[in-house]
Amino acid sequence: MPLIEVTLVAGRPAEQLRTLITRLTEAAEAAIGAPRRDIRVILREVPAAHWAAGDVTIEERNEEQP
Repeated sequence: MPLIEVTLVAGRPAEQLRTLITRLTEAAEAAIGAPRRDIRVILREVPAAHWAAGDVTIEERNEEQP
C-alpha cells in the first residue's frame, strides 16, 4: 500500500489540493501499478510562520515583497 505524504504551506484553495491528490494517485498507479484503492495520500499544511529557510519564515519573506 503506497503512502504519499506532501507538506506544503497552507493557503491553497481546496480545488487545488483535490487536484493534487488525484494526480499523485494517478502517478503512483501508473508508475508502480498500485491499485487505486490501496494508494493513500496525506497532505500536511503548515502555516507560513512555521516554515523557514535560512532563518527567514515564508511569512516574513512574503511581508518583505511588495
